[in-house]
Amino acid sequence: MKLKKITIIGERLLKEQLIELIKSHGATGYTLTACEGEGSRGVNASDWEGRNVQIETIVSPENADAILEAVCTKYTDHYAVIAYHSDVTVMRKDKF
Repeated sequence: MKLKKITIIGERLLKEQLIELIKSHGATGYTLTACEGEGSRGVNASDWEGRNVQIETIVSPENADAILEAVCTKYTDHYAVIAYHSDVTVMRKDKF
């Protein structure tokens, strides 16, 4: 079975909303990392809200498409957020 790793990088204030979003689209777990960087929008909300968050999860291709669509629809117009996916091979496929 092919799986997808979803990576979402966004403003810290979106953390709980993004976690809820991925769980509502079939994710059974995630990894959360504080991160920094520079993007095309200029001043980043992290300048006053703290570091950005990077959330990664592994899901089916169908769930990956749903997550990316939801992130795009709900957040990209109003927040500094990016989301992408990549193909992955996992050792414990029964967990996904």
